[in-house]
Amino acid sequence: MDIEEGREPTRALTESECWERIHAAPYGRIAVAAAEEIDVFPINHAVLDGMIVFRTSAGTKLLELTIRQRVVFEIDGTDGAEAFSVMVKGVAEEFDRDADTLDAENAGVTPWAPEPKDRWVRIHPTSVSGRIFRRRA
Repeated sequence: MDIEEGREPTRALTESECWERIHAAPYGRIAVAAAEEIDVFPINHAVLDGMIVFRTSAGTKLLELTIRQRVVFEIDGTDGAEAFSVMVKGVAEEFDRDADTLDAENAGVTPWAPEPKDRWVRIHPTSVSGRIFRRRA
């Protein structure tokens, strides 16, 4: 495939660059699969001890995570004239130990949705990848 004149090709982000963008992202999306369905949910998140943590409530997302723990977390955005996307594949688990939830609360996860979000989930990454490219003028 020809590269546009003067335009740099898409390049892979390093794992460190991926985590920098995950830390800075105001929200992401989590994709879960259960019962031959795939659902994607927006989430507010934080990074804690190399894992992505978020709050949720009892409902479809939590139920699906209980059925099948393998998930994909994704962010994308722009950084000046560049666009990027980052994908984390991993295993999600609900947690409720007091010390763990206190650490997660101190990480600053503040849900946007008005409903109470009293359940905590963390994603243990199994792979982290991303790409970046210069946007068209």
